[in-house]
Amino acid sequence: MAVSELDVRGLRCPQPTLKITVMSIKMKPGDSLEVVADCPTFEKDVRDWCARARKTLVWVREEGTAKKVHIRF
Repeated sequence: MAVSELDVRGLRCPQPTLKITVMSIKMKPGDSLEVVADCPTFEKDVRDWCARARKTLVWVREEGTAKKVHIRF
């Protein structure tokens, strides 16, 4: 079970979730993806993305002016 990281700071909606979608193609069941973003709507967008894609949002953390999320595939 691999953990991949994706830094999408500086990108605005919908680009962060589009990058997550591209990465999801490479992910296998049980893999995790950690994403850090500073888009103001990122947390809501990633929660919506996980619900639509049926993936598990494990946690959301503040990292300075950004948010970091952990998604399990």
